[in-house]
Amino acid sequence: MDNNSLYWIWLSRRPRIGAKGQRQLLRLFGSPEAIYAADREALARVGVPPAQQRSLLDKDLDFARAVLERCRASGVGAVTLADRDYPSRLRLQEDAPALLYFKGRLPGEDRPIIGLVGARDADARGLELARRLGREIAACGGSVCTGMAKGIDAQSAEGALDCGGAVLGVLGCGPDQIYPRENAALYARVAEQGCLLSEYPPGTAPNARNFPVRNRLISALSDAVVVIRAAENSGSLITARWAAAQGREVFAVPGDPEDPLCRGCNALLRDGAFAAASGWDVLRRYEFRYPGVVRMQDAKCKMQNEGSGIKDQGSGPVGDARSAPPKAELDLSNLSPAQRQIVQALSGGPMQLDALIDRLGLPAAQVLPQLTLLQIKRVITQKPGKLYELSGG
Repeated sequence: MDNNSLYWIWLSRRPRIGAKGQRQLLRLFGSPEAIYAADREALARVGVPPAQQRSLLDKDLDFARAVLERCRASGVGAVTLADRDYPSRLRLQEDAPALLYFKGRLPGEDRPIIGLVGARDADARGLELARRLGREIAACGGSVCTGMAKGIDAQSAEGALDCGGAVLGVLGCGPDQIYPRENAALYARVAEQGCLLSEYPPGTAPNARNFPVRNRLISALSDAVVVIRAAENSGSLITARWAAAQGREVFAVPGDPEDPLCRGCNALLRDGAFAAASGWDVLRRYEFRYPGVVRMQDAKCKMQNEGSGIKDQGSGPVGDARSAPPKAELDLSNLSPAQRQIVQALSGGPMQLDALIDRLGLPAAQVLPQLTLLQIKRVITQKPGKLYELSGG
């Protein structure tokens, strides 16, 4: 970081001027130095409101100098909207921060980034799924983006790191802070194999109001977001909503309809999210966007699923629909009567959700949970546009 960074730091911390306002000012004046040099008349001329004028007329650089010094002392880098290394996925968003702080290596554009989010207090099965999904996404050529919280976030990151993958940890505090403290070893691994990233300067303590704001960066930096465990109205669903608004694909891991930590995921599936029971369920959608990078899971990182209820269907990734048995060989012995009705209805080919419900003659509230359970059992697959088909079809 050089002394020109002082003006970026100064601009990024102006009260009453958010990321969108900072970006508009940069369009009007061309650089943070020019914004800093602008007097009241210049600001009024371009329509800056009086409250924001007062903020911009505070020319004190002491805080910016202190941040710059702390960055140098703690090994924290910074990247601005004017830099080529600024993440392009994020740059396209109107509320992209003018300045980002980081430790490690900024993410490149050569591979997909998948956001993995979920509950801090997930059950053992949810934590196991998170670690497996992180590992499988790394094995299939992707990077994992997560919020570095305990629970699902931490296990997702650990899984990707165990497989030699890169992790992008997006923080609600400064990149020199560790929250929670028990994740200290994980933070060190991420800084070594990937990147810790924040819009908050070094020294910023974790604050509850920072985390919902942080969530928009997780989704913006990712090609897709996967919700692994989430209660209704959880913070993970905020990330999913951000993802949908930003044009990102949303996936959810189906779960027991009676489990409170699965209700948010099942609600996303009812609203059109894609079902994800393996890393390849997500990564295969990016096989042609990242040719030669996204691939079926390497054998050395393949996870065995004893007790998971998901059968490995061959040498490909766990539950890969392309390696599932043909429809004629589907084992229907463990299906309920309603589930068998669904399979029979889909035996003639893929169907839209509404058409399937009409064909069955059953209430939607009865059909939707059964569709979720059939996806968990890998009997059916959901395609874009709420289209359902038998796996291997």
